[in-house]
Amino acid sequence: MIRSSYFTFKILRYDAKNPSREPYFQSYHIKVLPGLTVLGVINRIRDEIDGSLAFRCSCRSAICGSCAMVINGKIDLACRTQVATFGSDTIILEPLPNFEVIRDLVVDMTPFWDMYEKIQPFLIRKSPDPEKEIYQSEEDRRKIDQFVNCILCACCYGACPVIADEPGYLGPAAAAKLERFVLDSRDERPAEALEQVNTPKGVWACDTVFRCIDACPKDVRPTDAIIGLRKALVKNRYNRILGLNKK
Repeated sequence: MIRSSYFTFKILRYDAKNPSREPYFQSYHIKVLPGLTVLGVINRIRDEIDGSLAFRCSCRSAICGSCAMVINGKIDLACRTQVATFGSDTIILEPLPNFEVIRDLVVDMTPFWDMYEKIQPFLIRKSPDPEKEIYQSEEDRRKIDQFVNCILCACCYGACPVIADEPGYLGPAAAAKLERFVLDSRDERPAEALEQVNTPKGVWACDTVFRCIDACPKDVRPTDAIIGLRKALVKNRYNRILGLNKK
């Protein structure tokens, strides 16, 4: 027999179009069937109780990353978080930190996408296109697997303490994507392309406190990418001193 339980969802409400009203928590007491995720419940709240509730979602399969939020103090994807995993019958939902709130759980991700665009997240080629695909060995593929897994959910960006103090910081997700292409055997971007992140607001701003690793739902480990980019910059520096022309 499937038994349901009642939970109280306390959701932070705010509308940037009505800034005169301070953010506040609104409570919803709702019956939850076993197996329901946090996303499943807030969809029910919106559909059956309060149609004004705003949040983002799409795939419901931890692939698109759009439902990232703070759940009982922990940044995670609502679609992969089971309600039954919490020891308390009260669940508090808040929008991602380090972003301006548009409405309720919806944040303005423009700064995140600006940094992502800045690193040119695509293959850069100088060689003529081959007749067939650009071959990549299994060994070379394994070098980038970790960073390919990034779904751009911005959990790491929301968790990063550096961004809270320095809004112009590159951010962990953009760094992970850049490392993904730097390590790609098919990419031919010049060594100078890394200089755009060789700044106090680039890879050197990271305090390596690993909160991005803790928050990432896909085990991308953005700090590994930042350390890798730092090593590449140092190597490029020595290559220039020695007069070596390497990627």
